[in-house]
Amino acid sequence: MIALSDGKVFIRPVNAGDIPAIYEAVRESIKEVSPWMQWCHSDYSEAETTAYVLARERSWENDSDYGFGVFEVLTERYLGGVGLNFINRVHQCANLGYWVRTLSTRRGVASSAARLAARFGLEELGLQRIEILVAVGNLPSQRAAEKTGALREGVLRKRLLIAGQPHDAVLYSLIAEDLSA
Repeated sequence: MIALSDGKVFIRPVNAGDIPAIYEAVRESIKEVSPWMQWCHSDYSEAETTAYVLARERSWENDSDYGFGVFEVLTERYLGGVGLNFINRVHQCANLGYWVRTLSTRRGVASSAARLAARFGLEELGLQRIEILVAVGNLPSQRAAEKTGALREGVLRKRLLIAGQPHDAVLYSLIAEDLSA
């Protein structure tokens, strides 16, 4: 099993044993996460968690989505998720997304997990570029992207659809040289 750590957090593929912890973390975080991520909604169910977890193995096999759980090193507590998706093999780039449960925010978890996932994409998947798209109004995620060492490239107009509404998004990028600095 793949597990990557920076000594503070570790990321690894999720499995069926993680379903209760993931469900609990999502339910805890609906108020803060739902404005930015449509999958996190007030009626979120354990069945949705199960479907997500069961689809991960297939997405890895298909080279379409590499999702990881984020865990605290000392306690192995589930802290959130991070992953690479929208993989473009023509240009060797991917999108990086992350979320952290409400009770674990403002501790550097998102930026630590994002750096680990970006390193996996650049070193293990052979990607040349990792992109992070963040809605203009999502300041905590912008701070996390900046803490990873990602370069802010600009604002893309109407780049994200959230709850069916277009939103401008800040585009950040990471390349191998950013992670070695």
